[in-house]
Amino acid sequence: MTAHAAMPVRAGRLSAVASVSLGGLAIGTLDLAFASVFWQSHGVTPARILQSVAAGVLGEASFAGGTTSAMLGACLHYFIATMFVVVYRFAGLRHAGLRRHPVSCGLAYGVLLYLAMNFVVVPLSAAAAPGFGNVPWVASSVAMHVVFGVMCALFTRRA
Repeated sequence: MTAHAAMPVRAGRLSAVASVSLGGLAIGTLDLAFASVFWQSHGVTPARILQSVAAGVLGEASFAGGTTSAMLGACLHYFIATMFVVVYRFAGLRHAGLRRHPVSCGLAYGVLLYLAMNFVVVPLSAAAAPGFGNVPWVASSVAMHVVFGVMCALFTRRA
């Protein structure tokens, strides 16, 4: 029996692995596109954005790492985006309300994602502490994380 045969897919639904993977890919890509467009006017390239993600592991050395550290940043970025979806999926398995109310619960989850990333994950990493002085960046980041939360809810609901 193949792994595919062991996990039947109902019409219009994806397997949990496919749904979570697609959610992580979609969120990661949207987030990178958002950051690239936002920071483009400040002369920041997508590679530099990805190096800033890798700085969570490498610290300041990430910015001297060229393509290698940008690729590490890309891997970390998509891993984190996928973990957003995985956490919502597991929470939804334990709390049916998260599945029944994907938009309202996803909105709240998005706010939690923003808070967790900026007040727990980044401060515990080797990256520089996040700054909150750029109000347009902070406001748009909160808004995007809310969108990511809803995306997490909708992608996991399809599984």
